[in-house]
Amino acid sequence: MGRAFEFRKERKMKRWGHMARVFTKLGKEITIAVKAGGPDVTGNPRLRALMAEARAEQMPKENIERAIKKATDKTLGDFKELVYEGFGPHGIAYLVEAATDNNTRTVANVRSYFSKCGGSLQTSGSVSFMFDHKCVFRIKEAEGMDIEELELEMIDYGAEEVFEQISVDEDDNETKEVVIYGDYTAYGQIQKFIEDNNYELISGGFERIPNVDLKDVDPDQRAALNKLTDLLEDDEDVTNVYTTLKPAEE
Repeated sequence: MGRAFEFRKERKMKRWGHMARVFTKLGKEITIAVKAGGPDVTGNPRLRALMAEARAEQMPKENIERAIKKATDKTLGDFKELVYEGFGPHGIAYLVEAATDNNTRTVANVRSYFSKCGGSLQTSGSVSFMFDHKCVFRIKEAEGMDIEELELEMIDYGAEEVFEQISVDEDDNETKEVVIYGDYTAYGQIQKFIEDNNYELISGGFERIPNVDLKDVDPDQRAALNKLTDLLEDDEDVTNVYTTLKPAEE
């Protein structure tokens, strides 16, 4: 059927794989948010942000309902958020976030991935100081929006950086977004500002940003590190993987 068909097929398979991982991650985060703040989105800002992200990712309604039920059904497992720290090969620091109902299983899996790739799982505090914990929001850019003015206005609400970003999906459709970073503790204030001003929220969550110089490696070393990253990201319990590896040049 030709290369074009194979190319489209490969992209579709990658999209399906991405969707499956995103739905699993969102489902766990929704369960945790409901557990912490209840199922009513009116009084649960974290859940409101997750629901907006679920809509943006076209997460099926039944997946969302199942995640909410998991938080309220005592017969089902209870997810807990955990952070694992370690070093991959070539001295690259890894910080791994997970949501799991079985810490014994998850830590064993994570440790095996590090060992298999020539790295090692470390104790708490070994690498976390190399990352700053930030909240991050993405909103749809409104017509005529002045990014500089928005940033100045949002500083009082805890925003530290506001910039425009063009998002491109698997079908090459472009969307202009505004990305807002702030301190971890400013999450609620920033979300309230977004909602009070009726901006369209795409997602709201947390990220770990390296605060040290990122390390570059040669192609063979990068391949070994990518193998470890892929193993971690493919684990159903893992929600995010952060490293001090310098991104490869395009």
